[in-house]
Amino acid sequence: MADCIFCRIAAGAIPAKKLYEDDLVVAFHDIQPAAPIHILVIPKAHVTSLASVESAHEAMLGRLLAVGSRLAKEQGCSDGFRTIVNTGRVGRQEVYHLPVHFLGGPDVLPPMLKH
Repeated sequence: MADCIFCRIAAGAIPAKKLYEDDLVVAFHDIQPAAPIHILVIPKAHVTSLASVESAHEAMLGRLLAVGSRLAKEQGCSDGFRTIVNTGRVGRQEVYHLPVHFLGGPDVLPPMLKH
């Protein structure tokens, strides 16, 4: 989609600090990191959100998680990391192109939800 920022990053039309790219996914550093290490892994194909995935997306979903896990560890998250998939308005999704966030750093991350 021409107006989707993540589609434009995946196509190389918008520069990003890419960490990985193959035929299914692109991984890059978030431009507004919420942690010392904040990696986004997105599909190259325009998939709106996790709520819109189908069985045809299984290989891509597996690649998103496998690549993100490997990159998080390579970037310094050897003692763990947080994985986030914001989905839809209620899930605070900002860009309607499926992103998987991998966050971490040297210190324990604060709680996500207040009880």
